[in-house]
Amino acid sequence: MARRGKLRIYLGAAPGVGKTYAMLSEAHRRAERGTDIVVALVEHHERPRTQVLLHGLEQVPRREVVYRDSVFTEMDVDAVLEREPKVALVDELAHTNVPGGRNGKRWQDIDELLDAGIDVVSTVNIQHLESLGDVVESITGVRQRETVPDEVVRRADQIELVDMAPEALRRRMAHGNIYAPDKVDAALSHYFRPGNLTALRELALLWTADRVDAYLQQYRNEHGIRSTWHARERIVVGLTGGPEGSTLIRRAARMAAKGSGGEILAVYISRADGLTSASPRELAAQRTLVEQLGGTFHHVIGDDVPGSLLDFARGVNANQIVLGSSRRKSWQYIFGPGVGATVARESGSIDVHIVTHDEVAKGRGLPVAHSARLGRSRTLSGWLIGLAGPLLLTWALSEPAPGAEFASDVLLFLSFTVLAALVGGLWPGLVSAAFGTVLLNFYFARPTHQWDIAEGHNIVAIVVFFAIAVAVATVVDRSARRTHQAARLRAESETLTLLAGSVLRGDDTLGALLERARETFGMETAALLERDLDRRKWACVGSVSVNGGAKPVNTPDDADVDVPIGQHTMLALSGRVLPAEDRRVLTAFAAHAAAILDRQRLKDEAGRAHKLAEGNRIRTALLAAVSHDLRTPLAAIKASVSSLRSDDVAWSEEDEADLLESIEQGADRLDQLVGNLLDMSRLQTGTVEPLLREIDLDEVVPRALGGLSDVSVVELDIPESLPFAAADPGLLERSVANVVENAVKYSPPGKPVLVRADALGEQVQVRVVDRGPGVPDSDKDRIFEPFQRHGDTPRGNGVGLGLAVARGFVEAMHGTLDAEDTPGGGLTMVITLPTARQTERKAAHAPGARSR
Repeated sequence: MARRGKLRIYLGAAPGVGKTYAMLSEAHRRAERGTDIVVALVEHHERPRTQVLLHGLEQVPRREVVYRDSVFTEMDVDAVLEREPKVALVDELAHTNVPGGRNGKRWQDIDELLDAGIDVVSTVNIQHLESLGDVVESITGVRQRETVPDEVVRRADQIELVDMAPEALRRRMAHGNIYAPDKVDAALSHYFRPGNLTALRELALLWTADRVDAYLQQYRNEHGIRSTWHARERIVVGLTGGPEGSTLIRRAARMAAKGSGGEILAVYISRADGLTSASPRELAAQRTLVEQLGGTFHHVIGDDVPGSLLDFARGVNANQIVLGSSRRKSWQYIFGPGVGATVARESGSIDVHIVTHDEVAKGRGLPVAHSARLGRSRTLSGWLIGLAGPLLLTWALSEPAPGAEFASDVLLFLSFTVLAALVGGLWPGLVSAAFGTVLLNFYFARPTHQWDIAEGHNIVAIVVFFAIAVAVATVVDRSARRTHQAARLRAESETLTLLAGSVLRGDDTLGALLERARETFGMETAALLERDLDRRKWACVGSVSVNGGAKPVNTPDDADVDVPIGQHTMLALSGRVLPAEDRRVLTAFAAHAAAILDRQRLKDEAGRAHKLAEGNRIRTALLAAVSHDLRTPLAAIKASVSSLRSDDVAWSEEDEADLLESIEQGADRLDQLVGNLLDMSRLQTGTVEPLLREIDLDEVVPRALGGLSDVSVVELDIPESLPFAAADPGLLERSVANVVENAVKYSPPGKPVLVRADALGEQVQVRVVDRGPGVPDSDKDRIFEPFQRHGDTPRGNGVGLGLAVARGFVEAMHGTLDAEDTPGGGLTMVITLPTARQTERKAAHAPGARSR
């Protein structure tokens, strides 16, 4: 596969900042180093300094295009491809080409050069990015008609900001270095006002900062950097699932707003110890809130909540963490300092904000034994109590008080043993019981300091003491295990609830599910693998990784965790080995991934089956139409030709003219029928790709009437003040021609068809009004189906494709074609198209488009 060229873009805030000058300066530097570089197209706008830099550079001649009786010049893509330079300079990335070329936009020409392996250096202003169209218009009052998709600029290999202070730019303007002297005053008082230039400069800086941040994140992932780099405000909000979460999210949003370009990441950490009790309803509401504020929601499972939160924050290069004040009551602090204090102590270079709220100190429920593994600190405390407690008690009772009895000593030892079991679990309790038994026997049972026990009731007391200690330790351990199991089930149910919620919200793409599985279990990559029927070779059908860093696995042998789904599919994750208890939830993710894959394939198969069924229906109708409708004009042509060739009859000039006219009419009818059949075939196969551009209805609609034999049967009413429509001129002309021809066919003599255009909000409408018999409401949709003719129309009048083709073309241009009753009798066909301005606004707000 041939190498794709690299794209370098000089981005500016406004015209005149020096983008083209910087591009030409770089061209001279590369030429001096021996690089084969040509000027494919540079617009110098009669600026002397720019023109001087063109000297010494090879320039590819431009292509001349004639449009509306005027001659324009455009880049000659074929000439550049034939020249095959190493680097080509192409100015003004967002430029719209003059109609007549193979591409509507210059960035599409540049794509061809890049595909051919040619490096391209280009320029663009920030106001030409599609996602910023509305913002720029609100600032400057000027709508940019020439735009370029943000993705085209974002995927450039290098983007360099050409910056200039507003005052300096206005000085350049005043000195005549940008516009001609007669345009300077108007420009300075309108578009080039200091406020406009400052706002545009800020937009350019922020947009470039987003691009730089993406480069930075990629670099950190490639080099495994985990420490925080304070390059941008990125705020992590720690959620507990409690009602205070909304307050924390709004507080973080205000903090992000103070530093332009800030980013909010809300994270909820489910820990298996059961200390957190999250409300699914609260979490769903907080997820919606954070997404409305422009942030993202993340769900992570981790036993150590503070550690998991800090790991997440360092992984996304966050420099601030927002937490709520603890909801625990004062006495509950005896169980530990809490998440907030721990995060603040171990955060390092990350700033931690503790935000007060209405739920402070209202309690979160009693902490319980966490799990069969009670934690290192608690286990050590249990061992300390179980061993040191009896020793201290033995030392304290070394001088027995008068009247002290052995039973009292047993109860004191039993208290330490029970406390050791409650704190440390089974083994500290058992060891403490055995150790206490030894100490009681040697130091307190008569005779003391001997292993013999003289009194029988002391033996009973020691046995009962040991039995009670063992029973208490066993009960505590069993309770801890049950608590651990319940906490695990709760964590699993929370994860499954969020998974089900994503399904209900429509997040059923395979990539989204794999990303959720990877994030939930803290893995580096997640991939869905599938192998062929002979079970030999695995193929990856979908994969995700941490910020695109790590490489997903391609075989189960390379994965740390793999979950089989049937015989041919497997969910594979890498990053760490998961405990067996986590595989239950992972199995649910795997089953859902397989279901999504099956649904996608079934949907594709259903689409193909629908197309096949539709094709069969079309072919059946086509055969029926060909059997008569195409044979009728052919029969007329054959009869006329046979008559002209006959030697038996002497035809007069008038007869010959009639026969030739009959031949011509039959040929025209055949041409029209074949054209409609081909158009319908294109619509059925989905090969109609309209080239939408700004068009003036006053130019396109009149051309659509050129095929009528008598133009006088149509009245035109197209105001010149109509806004531009976004449409393909050729498709619109064909659609209007079919609709008008249909209207003329049904209109009675002496009553012309009216073609009127008007504007309705952000739409333009072309209304074709006839005074014919009209169509009942029940048949208004049926007349647009292929091979349908209304009423008793003679079969020789066509195959019934005109309106079907017209509606298909209009819908391909994102418009509608509907039938309405004409007041007073007749039918009105209404073609509705979006204006060019509405189309640009939709593109700016489309998913993936950036806005400020």
